[in-house]
Parts: sequence; C-alpha cells; structure tokens
Amino acid sequence: MDDLARSELLPSWARIRPLALAVFRDGPRILVEDAEAWDRRDRFYRPPGGGVEFGERAIEAVRREMREEFDAEIRDVRPLGTLENIFDYHGRPGHEIVFAFEARFVDDSFYAAERIVGTEGAGIRIEAIWLDVSRGLDRPLYPNGLLELLVESES
Repeated sequence: MDDLARSELLPSWARIRPLALAVFRDGPRILVEDAEAWDRRDRFYRPPGGGVEFGERAIEAVRREMREEFDAEIRDVRPLGTLENIFDYHGRPGHEIVFAFEARFVDDSFYAAERIVGTEGAGIRIEAIWLDVSRGLDRPLYPNGLLELLVESES
C-alpha cells in the first residue's frame, strides 16, 4: 500500500492540515479572530484565514478566505513565513502547516472597525478584533511562533 492510500485510511483529525492565514497590521495592532466568540471552551487568538484546498495555492486560499469570511478584498499580499503547529484541541491531536501572509484590506474602513463580524463555512458567526501585540496578551496567539515571526519581519 502506498503512502497516499495509507493516508486515506486515517481519520481527518490525524492528517496534516495546510492553512493560509492573513496578518493585517495597523501600527502595533494585528487583526485576530477571537476564538471565544465561536468556541466557549478555548480562549485564544488567531489571524483570519483557513484551509488550503487541494489544487489551490496558499496565496489564493488566503484571498478566498477573506472574501468568504468577511466579504473583503485584499491587496499587497506577501509571504510572511511558514510555521508548523502541533497541538491538542479538545483532546484530539492536531498538526498544521501554516502559510502566514501579510496583507492589506482594499477597503480602509476595516482598520477603523473595533470588531469585524463575518461568517465561516456552515454559517458559523466569527468575530475579528484588533489586538495590540505590544501590550502583552491575555491569552495565547496561535499558531505558535507567529509573534516571533512578526517581530522578525519588522527588523
């Protein structure tokens, strides 16, 4: 049995998931999804984005995700870095390869909004907020290593 056939036998949670995330900066602030808005059991922050579909490039995925989630067009999209995230989520192991992109909104009104409300996949309400990362965080920022990547990119 080849590796592809073996991977098809694994449950979906046991596969490596490719993600494309968009980092929007506004001074010391970055836009993050507030996981508490859609998952009352976990409290963390994560930049908006989502899964890369088969045959789709990560940069295309991040543009698609912003249109789908926030009805937003983005510009100046450039690679920020790639992170590997191995974690436990509600008792299940997870493994992600995260393509992080820096981007700008075409519509500047997004930068003035305190909270940006959108919809994910099956109509699940999501919220994004501007988080000042220079002030210390009250909960984790995922994926692991993102904050260090942001600091490195400013140098």
